[in-house]
Amino acid sequence: MPDPKFSAPEKLILILILFLLATGFFLFYTDLQGFENFVEEDGIAEWLTVAGLLLGTIVCFYRLVKLLHKKSKWFLFVTLGLGLFLFFAAGEEISWGQRLFGVETPAYFKQHNSQQETNLHNLVLGGVKINKLVFSFILIGLLAIFLSVVPFLYQKSNAAKRFLDASAVPVPQLYQVLAFIVVFILTSLIPHPKKAELLECCGALLFYLIVAYPKNKRIFTAA
Repeated sequence: MPDPKFSAPEKLILILILFLLATGFFLFYTDLQGFENFVEEDGIAEWLTVAGLLLGTIVCFYRLVKLLHKKSKWFLFVTLGLGLFLFFAAGEEISWGQRLFGVETPAYFKQHNSQQETNLHNLVLGGVKINKLVFSFILIGLLAIFLSVVPFLYQKSNAAKRFLDASAVPVPQLYQVLAFIVVFILTSLIPHPKKAELLECCGALLFYLIVAYPKNKRIFTAA
């Protein structure tokens, strides 16, 4: 169970992640069709992924407005950049509302998108799947560095700590790092190609926790 010192939103998100993992495992071994519905496009897992990304976006934009003229331009630039990145990721996840609003796929994406959707991460260029290159290798590699190297340097180096704080980098707490590891291990145990959707969902919710409740949360106050 979450530590009592955790805020109510932190406890709620952690409990939700546990529920999602338990539901995923239960459905996979008892109702395969139910599991596939659970992780399909426009399903519960995808919309919770979008929710996690948008919550992180809102936190970043709120901080940007609150800290305007109170922090350095670099600090504000990084905060804006993270917010835009999370908003972009949310838009990509739902193909920018294409299916939701019934928008026709442009000719270019019909030809070069592996799912014939209006998004960049499913593009296939020169035989290379952007999704596999960027999201399966580069993004996971960067996330691994972020979850391991950044907290370590923040703890061990005063110079790194000053730089990260001045750069508005939300440093993961230990429980958040451990939660990511647990989620990665558990989802990898599900022998189904759609397990990645469950990983994305839980990962997006955990990343929201990192953005909203980092180890160095004090740097995002106006004081």
